[in-house]
Amino acid sequence: MSGRRVIVVGGGLGGLWATLTIAGGGHRVQLFSLFEVMRSHSVCAQGGINAVLDAKGQHDTVAQHIRDTLRGGSWLANQPPVKSMCEAAPGLIRTFERMGVTFSRTPEGLLDQRLFGGVKNKRTCFAGASTGQQLMHGVDQQVRRLEAEGWVEKHEWWEFLALVKDTDGVCRGIVAMDLRSLEVRAFRADAVVLATGGLGQLYAPQTTCSTNATGAAASRVYQQGARFANAELFQFHPTAMLGEDKTRLMSEAARGEGGRVWVPKDPADRREPNRIPETERWYFLEDWYPAYGNTVPRDIASRAIWRVCRELGQGIGGGDRVYLDLTHLDRDFVEARLGAILSIYRKFAGSDPLDAPMEIFPAAHYAMGGLWVDFEHDSATGGVTPGSPRNHATSIPGLYACGECDYAYHGANRLGANSLLSASYSGRVAGEAVLSHLAGIERGAEAMPGAPFEAEVARQVSSNRELMAGQGHESAYRLHEELGALMTSRVGVVRDNATLDQALDELAELERRAAHMDLAEASPWANQTLAHARQVQDMIRLARVMAASARARDECRGAHYKPEFDLPLPSTRDPADPQWERYRERWQANNERWLKTTVAEHTVDGPRIEFEPVDLSVMTPDQPRDYR
Repeated sequence: MSGRRVIVVGGGLGGLWATLTIAGGGHRVQLFSLFEVMRSHSVCAQGGINAVLDAKGQHDTVAQHIRDTLRGGSWLANQPPVKSMCEAAPGLIRTFERMGVTFSRTPEGLLDQRLFGGVKNKRTCFAGASTGQQLMHGVDQQVRRLEAEGWVEKHEWWEFLALVKDTDGVCRGIVAMDLRSLEVRAFRADAVVLATGGLGQLYAPQTTCSTNATGAAASRVYQQGARFANAELFQFHPTAMLGEDKTRLMSEAARGEGGRVWVPKDPADRREPNRIPETERWYFLEDWYPAYGNTVPRDIASRAIWRVCRELGQGIGGGDRVYLDLTHLDRDFVEARLGAILSIYRKFAGSDPLDAPMEIFPAAHYAMGGLWVDFEHDSATGGVTPGSPRNHATSIPGLYACGECDYAYHGANRLGANSLLSASYSGRVAGEAVLSHLAGIERGAEAMPGAPFEAEVARQVSSNRELMAGQGHESAYRLHEELGALMTSRVGVVRDNATLDQALDELAELERRAAHMDLAEASPWANQTLAHARQVQDMIRLARVMAASARARDECRGAHYKPEFDLPLPSTRDPADPQWERYRERWQANNERWLKTTVAEHTVDGPRIEFEPVDLSVMTPDQPRDYR
């Protein structure tokens, strides 16, 4: 079989789309995943995928989708990639349809679309409340076809450990570990695509993310020289069901379909919520943001809930809870539209959201930041140049990144339902870029001497042996608990520099302690503690990048909120009012200082933070965010 060899690490939507594109282009792909591909975290994305189809006749436009995305991200995303993504979205939906994805439809048989946060038009396509799972099935079937034809080889239950680079610093393959046998092997490749998802486990257990969303793979390539961008920008989802083991996402679709967020006006009110009359309820999102109400962007909704509970002391029973209420909606309608999340809440809370409001609070959800990736600006269209080998290339030659582990599309805050879109689109774009990259290779990885591969395998085997033979007194699981508590309390919804300085000191101490672990398990077969211990070490190093990046950005932008540097909106909403004009001038001055990308590089002393400008070539940031 002809063609070059490519490795894709990660079997979610980004990885599957990259695999489909590269293998469809006539090259062999080895697909690595921590587990069966269909267990990837993309299946957990419930609410939908954005695309301008204007199915509801609201005169929606692609230009408005671009503007909503850029504005929702506080103008911090490079604009050409966002423009191209939004333009490609309708075609992606049609492609998913041809793959057999069962999107929800209207009684007339047309694609249905629902409202999501940060927008005023219904542009979110959905498959009930299990959209990610349905999209995954569609793409996975296509990859399975290529697997049957011999173009794709899956390595499930393998963990990525490190890149292998040649003397010029070019990525030539990877070293990975079989999570069952603990065998460590090197695999050669002419390009590697990292599609390993997010890093929510840095905030465990207060995260909606899978236990496998550790960010360890991204941390490992960062430590090998890949730049990491906008690490401080981490989204807290406003409507999560808190639990002792973890938090569980109650999709934004619940608010998009008419769910209302409220608390009793009297914080001492202990009545059952259904016994509290409308006149004694405070629908605070609707009061504070009447233009958008319950569908304000996630960063704004999360801070509003935080303020109500932590600052005003008006959470349910005075604690960290507010109500997300669906009980006023038609039961059959809600069951049909939101059945998947209703089932989750019934199972883990023991109550029915159709009979009583859900209790929710913000939880760590999505990394807007990630591995820095390049793009080539197309001056003719204003978007990215199709097929350029620069698109989604990291700072390590031959290494590409896509999906949640890159930073490219969401700026300072991601709009709901743009995640499935960016994962699918970026995977396809990364695949196309790899095809161009492969066309320019003269000497493939197969011709390389074996020494670099053997040396990296030996290094990783040595690390495993040292960990399993460790006689320290630290537990990987206890360290992970401490990391999650530290990040939740010190690098959370609201931040300040003194607390971030404290976090950096504590993280440095955690990293020191993580070098002295006792696994209490030396089994050479399926040693889960070994894999987790390695992940914890790499999570701590990535947490230092997040905290250092947050410390370096002295402003409030999207998910990064430091009250000391806040620019409160004026009371007036009249743009002609002098008060508003003075505010706009201050906002523009702040943009001149802080409209830039945070970039971290690894050093032996910790992350080195620098900044680079944001590409504003599509749309001038002319107005501050105001969702009132």
